[in-house]
Amino acid sequence: MEKPKEDEERKVHKKPMPYAAGIGIYIGFVVVFLVFLGCRDLQSIAILVGSFLILAIGTVDDWYKTHDKEFPILPRLAVQIAAAVIIYKSGIVFTGFSNPFNDGMVILPAWLQFLATITWIVGVTTVINFTDGLDGLAGGLVSISAVTLFVVAMAKGQSESALMAITLAGVSVSYLRYNKYPAEILMGDAGATFLGFILSIIALDGAFKQATVLSLFIPILALGVPILDNLFVIFKRIREGKPFYKADASQVHYRLLSSGLNQRQVVVFLYLVSMCLSLTSIILLLLNV
Repeated sequence: MEKPKEDEERKVHKKPMPYAAGIGIYIGFVVVFLVFLGCRDLQSIAILVGSFLILAIGTVDDWYKTHDKEFPILPRLAVQIAAAVIIYKSGIVFTGFSNPFNDGMVILPAWLQFLATITWIVGVTTVINFTDGLDGLAGGLVSISAVTLFVVAMAKGQSESALMAITLAGVSVSYLRYNKYPAEILMGDAGATFLGFILSIIALDGAFKQATVLSLFIPILALGVPILDNLFVIFKRIREGKPFYKADASQVHYRLLSSGLNQRQVVVFLYLVSMCLSLTSIILLLLNV
């Protein structure tokens, strides 16, 4: 249960809230994944193993929170990197992009492929978690991003990525049924990091494949609100000499709340911004640039 603290400006709930939705989200996704994709290859197994590790360490983090304790950042980061390495080793890798001057591919060096893949997976996993601050916000943004990546995957004929994306959208929308304001349940770090982890894999296995220079922005725009907001927050914290991973109220949703908007207005506004960025990414896809 999340216990509200009157002296903590990031807490928006006035009563204890259960952290149980993350496990339900995970089970819903995995059941559909197993039914339609199964464990037929190394990549499928890697996705299941990696996502379980993410869920497990997130659940431990949530347990600490419910007991008014702070779980250390290093074990969390180590497990997230380990899960990302499992995905990388399975062959889901950012290898490069199409050469804009000919029909060939620009293949990155192996060390840069590794660095780019791990950074993307851990980064998206983290920013989605940081976005989970208001009722319905993270679930809604993930739904919008997942639907966008579904459209991209379908346009590219990538059926497996499309299935993962629409499944993720489905479990996220189902979660919103109980998490819209005023929320009845929370997904905690376990659910938010799991959603971010799967989104990062869908983008790697779909939108980033054989991408041109400009179309590299398609998945970035699809995840535009959490990525751009958290880049701003990280640079702000570093500039102010604060640990970049230390949670505070500098995210855009908290700033909008402090400006006088209520929770519903903030969430709807950020939904609209996310939809605009997602539509921009689809336009880039249609332009085939």
